[in-house]
Amino acid sequence: MPFAETPLRDEYAAAVEHLARRTLDALHDDAAPPPEAPGADRPLLAAARVLGPDLFAPRLLAGAGPDGPTAALLAEARRTLPPPAAPSAGAALVIAWQDWAAGRLLARTPYGDGAPMPPAPPAPGESGWQTWSVRMSQLSGLALPGLDGPVHDSARTHALSLARGTVRALLRRDQTTAARLARWLAWTDAEGLAPRLEVAPVLDRIRLAGDGSARTALGLAIAHRLLAAPGGGRPAP
Repeated sequence: MPFAETPLRDEYAAAVEHLARRTLDALHDDAAPPPEAPGADRPLLAAARVLGPDLFAPRLLAGAGPDGPTAALLAEARRTLPPPAAPSAGAALVIAWQDWAAGRLLARTPYGDGAPMPPAPPAPGESGWQTWSVRMSQLSGLALPGLDGPVHDSARTHALSLARGTVRALLRRDQTTAARLARWLAWTDAEGLAPRLEVAPVLDRIRLAGDGSARTALGLAIAHRLLAAPGGGRPAP
């Protein structure tokens, strides 16, 4: 029933904000997020499922590998909670890529459970740059050091479409999509590619006009760190 579901949905959303805020604090301190107690509750596990690879951002952006306590939390979340039901083939592809990214990073820890690589998402020439940029915004959690694959190749090849998508999102006042695409632009900058848009002012504008959520702030902070460290978007050896 809707009345029963609303408090539960709010509890899960609060858990995502809590974990995103702790990860953001860890990013500022160049450390791993403090480990949770064993037997984490379901909202926290759901939050870990949502944030996925971003839980490792503090370590990856500091040039280190995934840490054990965070890996244990994410692995437990993946064991306990199945992937969410996808309403469309496109959404299913996004979920598959997010699971691949989490599995790829967990495979570098004792909790490894690597997922097979999904099919490459359609390129802008197949789906149109507007649709493609929205899909890339949904995959912004892959814009981290230590990850590489067809999604990243697409970002390298179509940086202009990323810039166009970012500007389009800003004009539509869709700050969430703009923030996620700007993160990809910061990643391409860290890859040493010629910038197709000046990213730092875009990030500042989103910070001022955005939703103020910890999850958005975490994405912006990751983008700033990628900009500050050329080469930071390259996969670790």
